[in-house]
Amino acid sequence: MSDCIFCDIVAGTAPSRQVYADDDVIAFLDIRPVKPGHTLVIPRNHSRGLRDLAPADGEKMFAVGQKVAIAMRTALDVDGVNLVVNDGRAAMQTVFHTHLHVIPRHRGDKLSFAKSLVVRRDPHPDATAAKLRRALDQS
Repeated sequence: MSDCIFCDIVAGTAPSRQVYADDDVIAFLDIRPVKPGHTLVIPRNHSRGLRDLAPADGEKMFAVGQKVAIAMRTALDVDGVNLVVNDGRAAMQTVFHTHLHVIPRHRGDKLSFAKSLVVRRDPHPDATAAKLRRALDQS
């Protein structure tokens, strides 16, 4: 699909810090992470939102999201994970290619989490991606 940065990532024409890829989905670090390790899982097939997401693509997207979440607990020493789909502009969706946010969380991080919604950066994204890839390779 033209004008879709996630389709460009799927095609390999836009850069990303991939942590997982298979025939159906790709997982990569969010360019503006809420927390270091914030990963997006996208189906290779374009869909704008949940309404036109093929059920099989949604199933695979969530299965890989679960796998990434489990890897985060080991690789990034997190206490919990949020899995989030923003569906539609009113839900704060900004890229209209269905995607699942996998966001690492730590006990007591409510204040820093709220602050990170504004700041959104990871000072060491390459190291974070490498940690996640290693943990995913071991699963």
